[in-house]
Amino acid sequence: MIRTILFSPSTGSIKTGSDDLLEAWQREPDSLLWADFADHEPQSEEQVMVSGFGLHPLAIHDAQRDRHPPKIEAFADNVFILLKGLGTVSDEFEFGTIQLALFIGQRFLVTRHSVHSRSIDMLRAEAEQGRSLLASGPDALALRLCRIMADRYTKKLLALEPRLDDIEREIVEHPDDSMLTELIGYKTDLRKFRRVLVYHVQVFSELAKNPPPQVRPERVHEIRDVYEHQERASSLASLYYEVSSDLIEGYISVASHRLNNIIRILTIITAIFVPLTFLAGIYGMNFENMPELKSQTGYFVLLGIMGAIAAILVLLFRRNRWL
Repeated sequence: MIRTILFSPSTGSIKTGSDDLLEAWQREPDSLLWADFADHEPQSEEQVMVSGFGLHPLAIHDAQRDRHPPKIEAFADNVFILLKGLGTVSDEFEFGTIQLALFIGQRFLVTRHSVHSRSIDMLRAEAEQGRSLLASGPDALALRLCRIMADRYTKKLLALEPRLDDIEREIVEHPDDSMLTELIGYKTDLRKFRRVLVYHVQVFSELAKNPPPQVRPERVHEIRDVYEHQERASSLASLYYEVSSDLIEGYISVASHRLNNIIRILTIITAIFVPLTFLAGIYGMNFENMPELKSQTGYFVLLGIMGAIAAILVLLFRRNRWL
């Protein structure tokens, strides 16, 4: 599927359609075209990109791959930016990204993604509502898309903070093994987020240092703005990764502390009953010549001695604060 938006600066008109607007764009030398490729057949997609926009085949192949690190590459008549966009729309924190490719030319913006992109839909809604964004040029349109993607990353990461705070309290009050499973999942996803965002920071750092001709000099502030938001998202991912690691270690420490307390109680109980078991074992032997066997008070004396030993040990443990 190809979705296109054609903007004519002379008339201020906006037309939406499919690949039928390519001819109209080629006939109007001052017009701007945004072509969005999604769920399109790769071979026909490449043919349209090469013949219609003059894109490099190798860049197109990188854009069509399911997995490829984010990158930026400048060509003679366009600049190629490959990013990882968020693919999930649920409120739950989970890692899910899609390949999102941008080709920025003097008069066109080409975007390509294999599955649905919420960021593209948000940018399209903004572009259709007002002419100012399209009138600013393809570079402004592309940077706005990058800013939307960065904001979505930041929002997704900030939504995790309250849950981490809740887990921290629950670990102290009511620790449960499900918390450990949840934290391990967060840590795994945050490691992936951090890796992707580090790539994004490198891409926009390179773009800020060496802007290609297709990105006009007056866009330097927008580039820095996107760079700062990508860097903030990367910092948040690193911070929450460390927090998750600390909470996992904290849970293990609390669990070890609880286990130590249980073992201590069992050890104390064992220490109390060892001498009592010893006495019970001696007087449980069936020998006729045991003098205490014929004593009328022997049974009660033995119980008293055993009770006294137990009481003395309990007092001793309490005095040493072991109980």
